[in-house]
Amino acid sequence: MQTEQKNDQDNKAHPALLIGTRKGAFFLNHNVAEDSWSISGPHFLGAAVNHMVQDPRDKKSMLMAAHPGHLGPTIYRSTDYGITWKEASTPPAFPKTENGETVRHTFWLSPGHASEPDVWYAGTCPPALFRTSDGGDTWEGVSGFNDHPMRREWAAIGTEFEIPGGNILHSIQVDPRDANHIYFGISVGGVFETTDRGATWQPLNKGIVSYFLPEPEAEFGHDPHSLRIHPQNPDLLYLQTHTGIFFMQREEAVWRHVGAGMPAEVGDIGFPIVLHPHDPDTAWVFPMDGTEIWPRTSPGGKPAAYRTQDFGENWTRQDIGFPREHGYFSVKRQAMVADRQNPVGLYLGTTGGQIWGSFDEGQSWKKLADHLPEIFSLEAVLVS
Repeated sequence: MQTEQKNDQDNKAHPALLIGTRKGAFFLNHNVAEDSWSISGPHFLGAAVNHMVQDPRDKKSMLMAAHPGHLGPTIYRSTDYGITWKEASTPPAFPKTENGETVRHTFWLSPGHASEPDVWYAGTCPPALFRTSDGGDTWEGVSGFNDHPMRREWAAIGTEFEIPGGNILHSIQVDPRDANHIYFGISVGGVFETTDRGATWQPLNKGIVSYFLPEPEAEFGHDPHSLRIHPQNPDLLYLQTHTGIFFMQREEAVWRHVGAGMPAEVGDIGFPIVLHPHDPDTAWVFPMDGTEIWPRTSPGGKPAAYRTQDFGENWTRQDIGFPREHGYFSVKRQAMVADRQNPVGLYLGTTGGQIWGSFDEGQSWKKLADHLPEIFSLEAVLVS
C-alpha cells in the first residue's frame, strides 16, 4: 500500500483504513475505478491489535501496538507502508523491581510533534506514558508522570474504581503549535496536561461531573472515553466521557456539558468522538445504551451517529443506511475516524466486525466490510 506523498487534498489520492482487531491487523483499500472496497491481511493473525497508526510526518512508517497472546505486549514498526514489520527491541515496560508493575498491554500510539520526526508516545495499561525518540525501536517511561507520587492515586490503581481489565492511558494529544504541550486521558482518572514536555502534570477536569464518585466534581477520578483537540484550533477540546459529552475552550479551563442537547431516549454516553478536520464547530459521536445494566449496544438496537455543527449545542441524528432495528453493536473509542477529503469521509468499526463508511459527512452510511474480528481501532490514510 503506497501512501500519498503530496497534499492531503490531492484529487489523485483516495482513502484507505488501517484496522486493529481482537485477532490481528488488516487494511481496507478503495478501488476507485470500481467504487469497491477490499480487505488485505491479516497481519499477526490472533494477536490483539489495539492501535495501528501511520506516521503523518513521512507517510510511510507505521507503528502497531499488539499483544501476541502469551508472548506479551509489544510494538511493531513498518517502514514500507505496512508490507513488512519489525518488533521493537525495547517495547514499553516498567523497570524491573521486586513487586514492580507490569505493562499488560500498550493501548494508544500518537506521533510526536512535527518538529520531532522520530518521536512517538504510547499509553499503556496500567496507566503510564512512554516515549521513543528513534521511530519506535526503543521506548522509555516519561518519568515526570510515571514516577509522579500521585500517579497511582490519579489512575485509581488498586482501588474500587479500577476497571476489571485494568485502567488505561489513552487519547494522547500533542499540541501542533508546541511540542511541550500534551494532553491525555486516563480511564478511570480524568484528563491531564503538561506544558513542559512531560516534566510536570496537572489534572484538567473542572466542570466534569461523575455521579459514580463520592465527590462528583472531584479534581480527578473521572472516566474520559475519548479526548480530542482540534488540529486547526488546538485550544478547542472535545471530550466523550462515561457520563456525557463535554467541550472546553482552553483559556476558560472549564469543561462545559454539551451532551444535554442529545435526545433523552438516546442519552450522551458513548466511546468515540470525531472532529471535522476543517471545521472546528463540527463533531460526531456514536452513542451507546448507558442504562443500568450497561449493555453497550446501540440504544434500542437502532444505531446512529449524531453530528453537532455548533460546538455541541445541538445534535442531528444521522442513521440512513444503518439497520432500522436489531442493530446491537457499539463502537470503541479508537474505532471511529474521519479522513481529510472534501467532503469529509467518516468511518466506524463495530464490536460485530463490520466497517461502515459515509462519504457525505454522515448523512448516509454504507457497509464497507463484514465478518472481521471485533474492531478495536481504525485510522484513515490517503493512498495513491
